[in-house]
Amino acid sequence: MRELLNFGLIFREYTGTALVADEGGTLIVHRFDNPMAIMIMGYLIIIIVGYLLGSLNAGIIISKLIYKDDIRNHKNTSGGVDIGDIRRIYGNGAAIAAFIFDGAKTVIAVLIGMMVLGNHPDLVMRYAGPYIGGFAAAAGHAFPFYHKFKGGKSVVAAFFIVLMTSPLTAAICVVIFIVVVICSKYLSLGLIMSLMIYPLILNRLTGTGLHNVFAILLMLMVVLLHREEIKRIGAGTEKKLNFGRKKKNPKKLKCGDEGE
Repeated sequence: MRELLNFGLIFREYTGTALVADEGGTLIVHRFDNPMAIMIMGYLIIIIVGYLLGSLNAGIIISKLIYKDDIRNHKNTSGGVDIGDIRRIYGNGAAIAAFIFDGAKTVIAVLIGMMVLGNHPDLVMRYAGPYIGGFAAAAGHAFPFYHKFKGGKSVVAAFFIVLMTSPLTAAICVVIFIVVVICSKYLSLGLIMSLMIYPLILNRLTGTGLHNVFAILLMLMVVLLHREEIKRIGAGTEKKLNFGRKKKNPKKLKCGDEGE
């Protein structure tokens, strides 16, 4: 009897339900509000739905539906499929469509996190919901279940997560990104530096909480996904931006002409 009672307490604690007997002795299921059960179920819903949404790869979907092609069959993709690959193969229009698609799925995942844990009695848990949903979407984009866990680098997902959860932090990160790119002419270095400083800015503006953990995890994941770019920057072989400047061809001198 004691074992049955202990099981009942555990069942109640983690499911939010309990078996009780009515006046006739019939066992019925009684539901009640349980913060622990709500939190666990909320986490599962946010993580699973966010990850599955993130696993939808815009490049593969666009290439198959619009171009009747599979972008993965092209040799000049960068391992997975990201917006840079889409732009190189299908042009700017397809890249813009992919950007909107990736942004939309991330926004939906963040909103699901807001809705599912929005009424949680614990303020820390309620505030962390959007970060959990966004991180799950970013992880799905980087390691998609539908495509053998080979995806993109989650840059667009990371941007929309920061924008949705802390617009001021997003604005500061964008400024840092622009300054680093202008000074170094490395696009990837601007992305990496703005992401690395993101958790520090977020903590400064919003305080310490569970959301900071997921901010750090997001930063580490996206930076590690750019490890090849980091190696090329260190070796000096990473492509630099020229900001529209073209090298002038030296004036050819004809026989008998003199240079100025």
